[in-house]
Amino acid sequence: MSAVHAPPGNRRQSSKVAFASLIGTTVEWYDFYIYGTAAALVFPKLFFPEFSPGAGLLASLSTYAVGFAARPLGGIVFGHYGDRVGRKKMLVLSLLAMGLGTLAMGLVPGFAEIGILAPVLIVALRFLQGVAVGGEWGGAVLMAVEHAPPGRAGWYGSWPQVGSPLGLVLSTAAFSAVSSLPDEDFLSWGWRVPFLASALLIVVGLVVRLRLMESPVFAQMQSAGETARLPVRDALARHPGSVLGAAGAFIVINTVFYLVTVLGLSWATSHLGIPRGTFLAAVLVAAVIMCGTVPLFGALSDRVGRRPVFAAGTILLAVFAFPLFWLIETMSTPLLFLGVIVIMGIGHPLMYGPQAALYSEMFPPALRYSGASLGYQIGGMLGGLVPLVASALLVGYDQASWPMAALLVATALISLASLLTMRARYADHTTAEVAS
Repeated sequence: MSAVHAPPGNRRQSSKVAFASLIGTTVEWYDFYIYGTAAALVFPKLFFPEFSPGAGLLASLSTYAVGFAARPLGGIVFGHYGDRVGRKKMLVLSLLAMGLGTLAMGLVPGFAEIGILAPVLIVALRFLQGVAVGGEWGGAVLMAVEHAPPGRAGWYGSWPQVGSPLGLVLSTAAFSAVSSLPDEDFLSWGWRVPFLASALLIVVGLVVRLRLMESPVFAQMQSAGETARLPVRDALARHPGSVLGAAGAFIVINTVFYLVTVLGLSWATSHLGIPRGTFLAAVLVAAVIMCGTVPLFGALSDRVGRRPVFAAGTILLAVFAFPLFWLIETMSTPLLFLGVIVIMGIGHPLMYGPQAALYSEMFPPALRYSGASLGYQIGGMLGGLVPLVASALLVGYDQASWPMAALLVATALISLASLLTMRARYADHTTAEVAS
């Protein structure tokens, strides 16, 4: 069996790559998240006006779920070529696909103008978004992790992860700004502004990514002729337990994120009557806090291990699931902020911070993009579908909050059990077996 020995990277280069990965993932996640907010606040009225409010939300979230169903496909396609031709090329391609899809969404007429073609176009573009984000994550985190100095993979790998809360900050701020418009203006043109504004972010992201150096691990592996011919097949055949464990561990991360930021937003504003600006402000504050706690817990995992930090997050979410919704139901703004901050600003980052290094360490370099992406995106698909299930339960149980809380507890326990099966076999990112 051959090995890949990457030269020790200097901290300046490692920091540059981590920052560049952060910028790119921020753009990708901004594009992905503005759809979620629009699906909760706009699309039921604009694209499904003939449905009842509850059925319209369910139909809208079904189109939202298409993006999650497409993510494993993105992981397969981009994972294959990321392990075959390089991490950097796939990062540029995924950013272009995401950006163009998002820009097109902002131009789609409503149901009143073009009828059934409107939701069909939205579904198609959402599918493209899902494929793009499915390929994005693996390349971004591997670039940061494989450039990291020894013993610092958790810290450097966490910075691309910060792109998720930072993208949420930007998308929430964008929608908060236009949500102050009168309802007629917001529904006719205001909601389109965040989508069209992504054009500027695409240009910035592309400039940054085109300046990146290829991963030293991949570069040496490619020069030695040791890339895998069918990395996706090999990852599934040789490391099925790692792929399934990674998928199971990730379920709760996506569940809590979208349960709060999409379904929770819709439920709190439509059922409880909480102003959408108030709930969006709570999400915004939590996202800002996440920008600090994600790298903090990533760095902590370098000291105490990935699994203990990750496990703490799953336990916190299981314990705090019911209190979260009780706090929201008090209709008290301070208690609403408290609940969202604890669950999103602390619980989620405990898992999300060490995740990049943890998943990278589960697969050898030649299969790392494919293996890590498959686990992440399958788990992301399953976790992203939970809010759709919860929305159906809300309709069936007269908007009661306990089904949402119970689902969050169940997914937290599934993720904790999956985490306990995971083993890091390739902890040294600069010297690792190519295939095993």
